[in-house]
Amino acid sequence: MAKIKSHQGWSWVLLVAFLVLSILDIRFGLLGFICMGTPIYHAIRGRGKIHCSKYCPRGSLLGKFLQRLSFENEMPSFMKGKKTKNLLLGLMLLMFSISIYHAGFDVQAISFAIFRLMTVSLVLGVFMGIIYKPRSWCIVCPMGHATGLIRDFQKANTQGKQTNQDHAA
Repeated sequence: MAKIKSHQGWSWVLLVAFLVLSILDIRFGLLGFICMGTPIYHAIRGRGKIHCSKYCPRGSLLGKFLQRLSFENEMPSFMKGKKTKNLLLGLMLLMFSISIYHAGFDVQAISFAIFRLMTVSLVLGVFMGIIYKPRSWCIVCPMGHATGLIRDFQKANTQGKQTNQDHAA
């Protein structure tokens, strides 16, 4: 398999463009679906969390611009655990679902819901990156956690099929 090039050096531009375009015209908020869908796409294709390490615009922005501002503290261990990650993933899904439900079929309201979710997670990421290490958000990121869950499910499913084939032989 060919080595995949990292785009972490410049992908932050995509997040900034998303934010600026969405402020100028909220309908650009729909582009947030790409930001949310791309990691899931990679995970479903069997690429695991490659989006996090090679492509993620938020991780790129946090890593590039918070290096000099960060206090470089270690995150508390409870924040790194599965309970926290599951809680944050559930909270973000709930917040997003309620926002989309209330938006109905109004394109601008849906766009604003996505823009708000992306902005809130960025602000949280900046806050965490200053207090802890620059990419601390990446440790608890709901999209990263979701792709990890997909990867783990696929791995368990593949191992289960292999075990069944071994028993059948």
